[in-house]
Amino acid sequence: MNTKNHEKTLFVCRAAVIAALYVALTYASRAFGLDSGMIQLRVSEALCVLPIFTPAAIPGLYLGCLSANLLTGAHWLDILVGPVATLIGALGTYALKKLPYLAPAPAVLSNALIIPFVLAYGYGMGEAIPFMMFTVGVGELLSVYLFGMVLYFALRKRGTKWFS
Repeated sequence: MNTKNHEKTLFVCRAAVIAALYVALTYASRAFGLDSGMIQLRVSEALCVLPIFTPAAIPGLYLGCLSANLLTGAHWLDILVGPVATLIGALGTYALKKLPYLAPAPAVLSNALIIPFVLAYGYGMGEAIPFMMFTVGVGELLSVYLFGMVLYFALRKRGTKWFS
């Protein structure tokens, strides 16, 4: 196998593993009732730090979020828009990868700004959108910065051979 095909294969495999991890961690959050609603603590969102290490995380996170929303019976609006919010966050994280403390911010912001509209118009939640922006944002802060930065430091400490 030539080097170019090998790199493409590794990219696809890494994206698939990240997508599968996202789904599994979403199910783990769901087991505790934390994966959806106005206050969300999706442990899977910790994976939003992975674009710092590999661009394969970008499609992996998108496909993981899409798959998780499909498999958990999310509203059609959430199936369409939720993964886009995750994709925007992943692209922003990748763009800021040289600033690891700032890099996860796009994931927090994209979800905090987009998901409340899904909650209001898809799920009919009557709370004020700015309030839901706050609650979703807090959940994202915890998922991405608390859990995600733990993951970031663990990967950085152990080396990133899996990603290179």
